[in-house]
Amino acid sequence: MAEIRIENLRHSYMSNPQSEDDFALKRLSLTWEDGGAYALLGPSGCGKTTLLNLISGLLTPTEGTISFNGRDISHASPEERNIAQVFQFPVIYDTMTVYDNLAFPLRNRGVDEAEIKKRVSEIAEMLELTRTLSNRASGLTADGKQKISLGRGLVRSDVNVIMFDEPLTVIDPHLKWQLRSKLKELHLRTKRTMIYVTHDQTEALTFADQVVVMNQGEVVQSGTPIDLFERPQHTFVGHFIGSPGMNVLPCEVKDGMALFAGEIIAVGNGAHARGKGRSEIGVRPEFVSFANAGIAADVVRVSDAGRFRIVEARSHGHSIKLLVKEGETVPEGQTFLAFDAAHTQVYEDGWMAGARR
Repeated sequence: MAEIRIENLRHSYMSNPQSEDDFALKRLSLTWEDGGAYALLGPSGCGKTTLLNLISGLLTPTEGTISFNGRDISHASPEERNIAQVFQFPVIYDTMTVYDNLAFPLRNRGVDEAEIKKRVSEIAEMLELTRTLSNRASGLTADGKQKISLGRGLVRSDVNVIMFDEPLTVIDPHLKWQLRSKLKELHLRTKRTMIYVTHDQTEALTFADQVVVMNQGEVVQSGTPIDLFERPQHTFVGHFIGSPGMNVLPCEVKDGMALFAGEIIAVGNGAHARGKGRSEIGVRPEFVSFANAGIAADVVRVSDAGRFRIVEARSHGHSIKLLVKEGETVPEGQTFLAFDAAHTQVYEDGWMAGARR
């Protein structure tokens, strides 16, 4: 296992990049501790797979360094990096048995057969593949084949890091939660350094201890799932994480106070707001409530989401969403809304005022 340190990394698929727009991966620096569970989260094309391939050695960075335990491996081959990678589509040998598929990485490294049997049995039990060990892999379902891919990544005890690139994309939705839970359990049991790439916030937030949110080749925020939910450093994070996403409303900033449509809004970071650039208020639907006074609004839509309802209100031409628990009353027509000041922030040009970038 390894601590992974990325410093001033940039990558372009062009041979002679001239401008920042020529880089698929903008300049970034990250440190991932040994034994942690991490996720790279973002929309398609944001650079997360490029970063994964730079770490694995499938690409060589245009600029910057990647180190494993203090050793610069930026130009090392994938073999020298000693990593395991699980891809979006299962990579297995259909003509082999499940046992032989799991044993393959160990046999390639000349591991003793007794040790191979021990490791394969252990991983098969973790992944609930024990009953199928003697079966040909060709007869398995898609999730069974992907379990083999996961197992081949886990069966080696000497890898520096295990990387997963959208590993649940081909899995039926009703089976995804089972494999998500299994991956989290495997990390807790093995304590291997794991990096999980996905565009699915549920997968990232349920698997990882630390999530790196990416957009347009940049790291927008890195933090715990609670950090990302309660204190999104950028409006993109507020939109991308949460269902529904964060409410973002235009505002004015005067003397450290935020005003929406002339109404003073209590915010948690008003002292840091400069009143320059594009100023906005961000507050998640979970922290908006009906009140006897406050922001005047009209209820325009109510959607049932099971344990709660999603209410959409409009105020001064802007949509504001809030969550109401099942059984609570939703007023009809005109009402007033209140924002929880501790969870309401001013954003300037997209970034939370006062946040370190």
